[in-house]
Amino acid sequence: MAANIGNLSIGERIRIVEDIWDSIAADQSIIPLTDEQEAELNRRLDAYELDRNIGREVSEVVENIID
Repeated sequence: MAANIGNLSIGERIRIVEDIWDSIAADQSIIPLTDEQEAELNRRLDAYELDRNIGREVSEVVENIID
């Protein structure tokens, strides 16, 4: 199949990637976290529970990157 991927349109290839990503996301509970990842998630949750700061809107973040 890999040899034939180049024959697909960009839209078709994007759709395949989206389908693969969706299948990974659906199975994410079976992907174990490293100790470092779990510690970072706990650190972020603790910080949120202290100040309830939900962060910034994505549009604001993107605007800051572009500027």
